Amino acid sequence: MAFLPEMSLLLDRDRARSAAHIMCEVESAWPTALQALAQKHGIWLHTGSMPLLSDEGERRANRSHVIAADGSVRARYDKIHMFDVTLPTGEKWTESAAYAGGDALVVVDTPLGRLGLSICYDLRFPELYRALVDQGATLIAIPAAFTVPTGEAHWHVLMRARAIETGCHVLAAAQCGDHEDGRATFGHSLIVDPWGAVVADAGAVSDETGYRVALAPIDGAAANRARQAIPLARSRAMRNITL
Repeated sequence: MAFLPEMSLLLDRDRARSAAHIMCEVESAWPTALQALAQKHGIWLHTGSMPLLSDEGERRANRSHVIAADGSVRARYDKIHMFDVTLPTGEKWTESAAYAGGDALVVVDTPLGRLGLSICYDLRFPELYRALVDQGATLIAIPAAFTVPTGEAHWHVLMRARAIETGCHVLAAAQCGDHEDGRATFGHSLIVDPWGAVVADAGAVSDETGYRVALAPIDGAAANRARQAIPLARSRAMRNITL
């Protein structure tokens, strides 16, 4: 199974310029092109995310797809939490100015296990991941386009925290490098096991290819081992506190 980063097909903060390429899913060539790619190579594919017009056709959606090896779309997820922040560096981002947040949790069966879907800024909301585990997730996808300042400070520690607290593998494909629209992204695509160990890190791209591939096997029994060693679900169920 292959995983792509957030905004894998178009990353452009110039909303007027990007508008010509963004349309409703039923009209967009992007999903069908990726479906054909998955079918051609006989692999499952997580598309990271792509910008599409929302189903209402007025605002945009930051949407992930999970595509099976036969080319069928098995799941869709619209990013819930919008990246509206002002960073200490002075960078300001208002994703909600153009994008509508999703309102549905999504977990889907894949050859690797039950995969819970999220995107980038969702990473900072641990309650989302607890809800995905409650729906049976044993792996979590977190495609991202992290800024360099937030990536340097928080990327690795938050990815490891989400893996540890859920007892899940975390699969986090990430944009990297300097982009034509003037932004820089942190990179370091990660695969983290349920015990919190980083088993693959693509680093920050610096060679002529402009990208790297991180590979790691997924141990299907690792989630059970981690959850048995530290039984968070049982401890949570035993707690009876009124605040």
